Amino acid sequence: MATDPTQQLVRLFAEESRVRAFAAVALGAENSEQVARAAGLSPKETATALLRLREQGVVTAGDDGELGVAYGLFKEYAREAARRETDAAAAQGTASGDDPADLVLRTFVRDGRLVRLPARWTRKKLVLRHIAEQTFEPGIEYPERTVNDKLRVWCEDSDDIDHVTLRRYLVDLHHLRRSEGIYRRPVEAARAGDADIA
Repeated sequence: MATDPTQQLVRLFAEESRVRAFAAVALGAENSEQVARAAGLSPKETATALLRLREQGVVTAGDDGELGVAYGLFKEYAREAARRETDAAAAQGTASGDDPADLVLRTFVRDGRLVRLPARWTRKKLVLRHIAEQTFEPGIEYPERTVNDKLRVWCEDSDDIDHVTLRRYLVDLHHLRRSEGIYRRPVEAARAGDADIA
């Protein structure tokens, strides 16, 4: 079983000298002398800390020896952690007999509010369809102000989307049709379904 990257980082940064050396590199120290000076470490402590940081890949050295932070590695760790979290949630849902669509909705929608939009496009479409179905009756005309008010409620707890963006998605995906400032959820949209959430 692969080691959890979060645990690897916790162990790596459990040593104060490594944290101080890493911080010095992150703040612009380009070589071991600059790291030692900025971090307040002895040359031996600096060499040991930098060796361990480079072995773990969080600090890199260019061809000219210039030190830098491997920001891409941290992004990969974050993506891996998100994948593990999603896989664990999916496994839990499968074990409990939950519908995968319900699992997606519970993850991204809570108490009638959008927590955030999924990154995967198929899941995003599922969440947007749910919002359209829960907010607008098929065939009923809604002025733009009413649409905005209804969508603002969904966005109250979301940090990554506002009602204008949400409205645009709904129009782009044909969950809402717009004509001269009037919005309508098509009747055929109520019958159509996109169950693919992979």
